[in-house]
Amino acid sequence: MGQLDGKVVVITGGGKGLGRGMSRVFARDGAHVVIAELDGIAAEETARAIEAETGVACLAYPCDITHRDQAIGAIEKAVGHFGGLDVVINNASMLSPNILLEQKTDAMLHGSLQVALWSTWWTMQAALPHLRARGGGSIINFFSIDAQVGSWYHSDYNVAKSAVLGLTRTAAVEWGRFNVRVNAIAPTGLGTVMEKLVEDDPSFFDMVAAINPLGRVGDPERDVAPVAVFLASDAARFMTGELLHVDGGQHVPGFNNKPPDWATMDENP
Repeated sequence: MGQLDGKVVVITGGGKGLGRGMSRVFARDGAHVVIAELDGIAAEETARAIEAETGVACLAYPCDITHRDQAIGAIEKAVGHFGGLDVVINNASMLSPNILLEQKTDAMLHGSLQVALWSTWWTMQAALPHLRARGGGSIINFFSIDAQVGSWYHSDYNVAKSAVLGLTRTAAVEWGRFNVRVNAIAPTGLGTVMEKLVEDDPSFFDMVAAINPLGRVGDPERDVAPVAVFLASDAARFMTGELLHVDGGQHVPGFNNKPPDWATMDENP
């Protein structure tokens, strides 16, 4: 028997990267996973692969969580299909173009807030009545080391992720009375955001591994997902409001991604 046998879990961005790794590992631990994913093909393929491997019922829910009705729909779909809800993982993420703060547009900030903050706000509020009906539950939100170090070129993303951490801690304080635990994970793993960064700069992967005390980049299934399982399980029943760094120790030294041409980039505005 797994730690999460019979639990119902919604994972946003659950069809790719870190989300896909978590979907697979949660199902192996006995949970019914609802994969809320923008890429419908990836969602369906992940769901089929999980059911074939584990025999545990899994549901693909293609959706755009930047729309309130679709974000809430992920929660409603889980409850309607599986009869309840136990865990919500707000993992979906997106990066806008890598440009300086003064070049970012309102539309870029709006998009980052929609993906990271508003979708998390909507799913959490929609989930609360169903978690209360179960006598409690677990919400796991995804933060980023980029917001901690003020990473260059990611100002809008950093703003959104910082807001998610504030929301996490406030919900932990207010919803503890319902036995709803709310925690955050700051991962360094090969997810969709890192894949995009590596695509833009192939040296980024080796750089991250080199500055990481454990000397490697996290694996979605073996390194990141087990910590999410822990937070969702009764093993973490007395933990709430926590930020767990699942990054091989990278948050200790931090990182500096100052561009090599920073000293001259303002000479020709």
